[in-house]
Amino acid sequence: MSNIKAEVYIPDEDYDNPAMITDFYEFTMANCLFMHGYKDTVMVFDMFYRENPDGQGYAISCGQHKLIRFLQNYHFNEQDLIWLRSKGMAQEFCDYLRTYRWKGDIYALREGTVCYPQVPMVRVECDMVGAILIETYLLQTMNFHSLIATKATKISGLSTHRPRNVMEFGTRRAQGASAGNDGAYASILGGCVGTANCLAEMKFGPEVKAVGTIAHSFIEFFPDELSAFRAYADTYPENVSLLLDTYNILESGLPNLIRLDDELIAKYPGDMNRRVKSARIDSGDLARGYKKLRKALDAAGKSYVKLVASNSLDEKKMANMEMYEGAKFDSYGVGEKLITSATDPVFGGVYKLVAVKNEDGTYTPKMKCSDSASKAIIPGKLMAWRVFDEEGKGQCDIISMDDEVLESGQPVQVYDLDPDAYNPIRTIVPVHVERLLVPHLIGGELAIDLPDIRAKKEYIREQLECRVWESELRPEMPHKHYVDLTMKVKQCRDDMYHQLHGGKI
Repeated sequence: MSNIKAEVYIPDEDYDNPAMITDFYEFTMANCLFMHGYKDTVMVFDMFYRENPDGQGYAISCGQHKLIRFLQNYHFNEQDLIWLRSKGMAQEFCDYLRTYRWKGDIYALREGTVCYPQVPMVRVECDMVGAILIETYLLQTMNFHSLIATKATKISGLSTHRPRNVMEFGTRRAQGASAGNDGAYASILGGCVGTANCLAEMKFGPEVKAVGTIAHSFIEFFPDELSAFRAYADTYPENVSLLLDTYNILESGLPNLIRLDDELIAKYPGDMNRRVKSARIDSGDLARGYKKLRKALDAAGKSYVKLVASNSLDEKKMANMEMYEGAKFDSYGVGEKLITSATDPVFGGVYKLVAVKNEDGTYTPKMKCSDSASKAIIPGKLMAWRVFDEEGKGQCDIISMDDEVLESGQPVQVYDLDPDAYNPIRTIVPVHVERLLVPHLIGGELAIDLPDIRAKKEYIREQLECRVWESELRPEMPHKHYVDLTMKVKQCRDDMYHQLHGGKI
């Protein structure tokens, strides 16, 4: 390695290059392999996860769009190279990075695809540098987007076929600005109808609609609550939404709402668009508050006023209010429990080397076997398939080698990955089978028409309503989706485990 004569690096708090969102060991590995002559060696990595969030029966794969944008703009600046030299990277390696562009292949699930443990979500095939250095950004992006989109399908009711009008209110509780923006996007994909985040709509468009009205501070500013309500209605007569619990919901908020609405009726007779549209409560016993407000508003002839709830809500609290207390709000604002997926805040996606490409075009499978059989990965350049039953519901996923082809109506022998399977080896005849991993980038060039947000949102809804067994969607003790290996993959895995660890899985 050349002697290090690095320039002094000067920290810059305003500097930002996403390519440097990288764990340092990725650079130390890439630098070492580069200096040992492996610059052009092609590696294959799989990104997958081992457990569904919250012990549920499925997850939603998201983040592909952002990942593709990142790879298309992948580069290193002079500032990056100065810092890398100061950290001991070789001059030759840094010179190589100066003009490096990402030219690999990405095969992935379509954004929004329902997914399951062990099944590859993303397959990366690239030269050594491009395969190693993108690990952290890929995992950060796919893990967070998938986590929030999955949580959103539960909170919005998509997973139980009981859709709710849910607005994402979590930016102020998100772990940073990027989490707030990306979380808003993922929440919309998962069924939310709006977000409190202004920048999210500016970045992603009107499908990620920014919504909101007033806070307690606005009402406190005025000498009394009614004055605050009047001021807001005067400014936004066609969008009057009030917050009732600043002082007292039933003794102050409700009477002032009724009085204001009566004033609007007198001021704009016959104009139903200039009425109090909705009222939100953000504290207390929400279910009890709902029933009392609904009864009072209906008695006052104001059944058109919709009721909105917020305050540390999640899917369980909303379901309990709806099912056991008969309190079904017209809309919900959900904050920290959604934007952080508070009940299970980590989507455990991993990125593992599974193959190295040989000069003759073949692939040598690679495997981490570990002392734990559960962490023994599935080696080889793989492909994922979904088998559908007569009703069009996903029956199982099958992991094959990339050169294997599964066809509808043709029998295939598979091995069930579930260690509790009574008969792990069986033969199935797919009624219909679909290839799950589709090309997104080939040679660094876009190979897919990326759908818009509305299409992705509809894609998720359609899968949960029509293509997933209902037993996988139940919130308690869901059915475990079958994930199988072809016998070719099983044999490769068994042989490698025996060779590397001296045992059998």
